[in-house]
Amino acid sequence: MSEIHIFTGQLQIVPALVGGFLFIAGLCSMVVKERLYLSETLLATVFGIIIGPRALNWMDPTLWSSNPLQLTQEFSRYALAIEVMIAGICLPQKYIFKEWKSLGVLLLPILTTMWLVTSAIIKFVFQVPFLHALAIGACAAPTDPVLANAVLKGMFAETHVPLRLRNILIAESGANDGLGFPFLYFAIYLIRFNTGHAMGAWMYATWAYQILMSVCIGTTVGYVARIALQYSERWRWVDRESFLSSSVTLTLLLVGICTILGTDDILCCFVAGNSISWNDWFRIEIEDMGLQETLNAMMSVAFFIYFGAVIPWSEYTAANMLHPWRIVVFVVLVMVLRRLPVMAVLYKFIPAVRTWYDVLFAGWFGPIGVSAVFYAVETVKQLDEHDVSAGRVQQTVFPIVSALVFGSVLVHGVSIPLVLMGKRVGTTMARTQSNELPFRIWSRRPRADSDNEYDKQTAEDSPNLEIAHTQT
Repeated sequence: MSEIHIFTGQLQIVPALVGGFLFIAGLCSMVVKERLYLSETLLATVFGIIIGPRALNWMDPTLWSSNPLQLTQEFSRYALAIEVMIAGICLPQKYIFKEWKSLGVLLLPILTTMWLVTSAIIKFVFQVPFLHALAIGACAAPTDPVLANAVLKGMFAETHVPLRLRNILIAESGANDGLGFPFLYFAIYLIRFNTGHAMGAWMYATWAYQILMSVCIGTTVGYVARIALQYSERWRWVDRESFLSSSVTLTLLLVGICTILGTDDILCCFVAGNSISWNDWFRIEIEDMGLQETLNAMMSVAFFIYFGAVIPWSEYTAANMLHPWRIVVFVVLVMVLRRLPVMAVLYKFIPAVRTWYDVLFAGWFGPIGVSAVFYAVETVKQLDEHDVSAGRVQQTVFPIVSALVFGSVLVHGVSIPLVLMGKRVGTTMARTQSNELPFRIWSRRPRADSDNEYDKQTAEDSPNLEIAHTQT
């Protein structure tokens, strides 16, 4: 009789856990997203925490590699690259040119202010050197397209958020993720070199090579891919499945090229996605298929399960200035001060943001997510390689950013349900008051000899209400 072997290693358990969660979450996805308005990323993060080392210890990503941070960065790199590629594709025809003014304000003064405000809070709360605070603050400056996607798509967004606002926030989250590198390397170069040398290296190595080269590569590859896809479809060389998956395969190609060249792969993927759909042909062809959104959702949920399992809970102690009260104060200050005040000040210069409702929505929903994890690992690597004196600061980068990402996932994940709950309470109170209204009107009604004055005042207060008088 042959022996029966039961394998309980990470390689066997993790696929079962992740696959089971994806399947069960899919069974009730309409209830979760369209009735409860909960974010799948929030549920995935909580699930990752439960099965991670802190709770059940069924999943421990630190055992998967000799360099867990490198594994985390590569996972976040590909999840982010696929998301920004799809964000670029989803934008309307020639959107970047049409909304250049709105994007210019969002990507220059507002993004810079978000970086400086976050850095100042880190300096104030954790008492780290200012240049190191600038480096850590660069991780949290960009808004995250993965978390933004949970808010900007679905029934709530289609019902309550104007299309122009959804499009500009998608474009911002896709573009500014790649622009985190200039802020990060601004601090890194000042740590490594004197001011003159640092500014020179920042201009030619970061802006001229990383940023400009990435834009050129993304534009060129996206244009060539669009022409090739149009030609292949016209001559019926490409089947539907390969056509639909072309954006994902192109993402892998661009990430590989940019990693080899040392350029900004995240920005390159966004530019390439926008270049592919520049004339709206590719976007219209795939918008009803849903394959890309399905792959993206699976990747995002898998990443946040992973993230929930790698949150370094043991690091949040008083010994390394990461006492829980500091973390809570830090997260609250960043959520309130990072984006909303500057949006309120500059919204008149953003044509796509027109009302105070737009300001509140765009100012609040600027989530921090996958891109922050990616840049946090990059910051740790740069400090480890170029700043031997970093010491304690280097060890606190990932815990600080992880706390901020978890706070953003939690806060932005429950914001919509809380808003709708408050709206329902307000509606209930209004109905209760309306039921009492006839009695209160009757009790306050003027005497008969002043009826004409009462009717006249009512007509002034309610200009659409016609009051009929009987002539005798």
